[in-house]
Amino acid sequence: MRHALIAGTAALALTFAVLPAQAKNASFSTDSCKYDYSTPYDVDVTPAGLSFHRIDGVPSKIFVHDGAVRVDGKDVAVSRGDAESLRRYEEGVRRLVPQIAAIAREGTSIGFSAMTSVTMAFADGDQRSRLLEKLKRQQAEALRKIDEGIGAGHWSADRMAENVAGSVSDSVGELVGSVTSSAVTAALSGDSAKVAALEEKGRSLDKAMDREMDKRSKALDERASQICPQLDALAELQKGWSVRLDDGKPLELMTIKPKQHDHDEDEHAEKKVASS
Repeated sequence: MRHALIAGTAALALTFAVLPAQAKNASFSTDSCKYDYSTPYDVDVTPAGLSFHRIDGVPSKIFVHDGAVRVDGKDVAVSRGDAESLRRYEEGVRRLVPQIAAIAREGTSIGFSAMTSVTMAFADGDQRSRLLEKLKRQQAEALRKIDEGIGAGHWSADRMAENVAGSVSDSVGELVGSVTSSAVTAALSGDSAKVAALEEKGRSLDKAMDREMDKRSKALDERASQICPQLDALAELQKGWSVRLDDGKPLELMTIKPKQHDHDEDEHAEKKVASS
């Protein structure tokens, strides 16, 4: 029972630690998306147009505005139909950016709410006050970075991952240490009442967090699902235009891939046919 107590309380504190790992994935997809979407570019959305740029890879910079395209500083000829498609694409991206920023803010708030709940339950005295103050500062800093990044029209997958990971990494270590310390102290004290109280605290917190996090996560999932039809529309626009680069390759601002589970099912079907 003592080992279960230690492991369980530590695991509870670590439930939010997966958030930075998710942020490192630059792709976007939910069950309602037709495909998995990503972009190899950092993107700046400004009144002057859309700038897609990267350090590695060719082309390194693509600029789109009002139906016109410039690739690595060179204007690219487009048809009237492609120009209209590019205008709709630009409008679609402009509508998406504030929605993605709002989702990022809510996701960050959910993560910090979870950490705050664990801190309130398991940290004591000065350590609790110190951790709560740190979490408050870090949440404010994380939200500020979101507002200055995607909230201001600047998307960078690497920067997003770095901001999220940096905002919680040191608090995760201290908070897990606090949870584990409480569990170990109770387990080694031989005081069955103290152990039982800590176990009950963990169970109660687990249930409360499940209710609150499930509610907020479902609401966030619904908002994220509303992004899919818009991404699907952008994908259809990109697949429909005939804009080509100097090397003859099509202009691709976003990467469109079959859903991973569809790919896995196809592979399974192929193996099944091969073995029959």
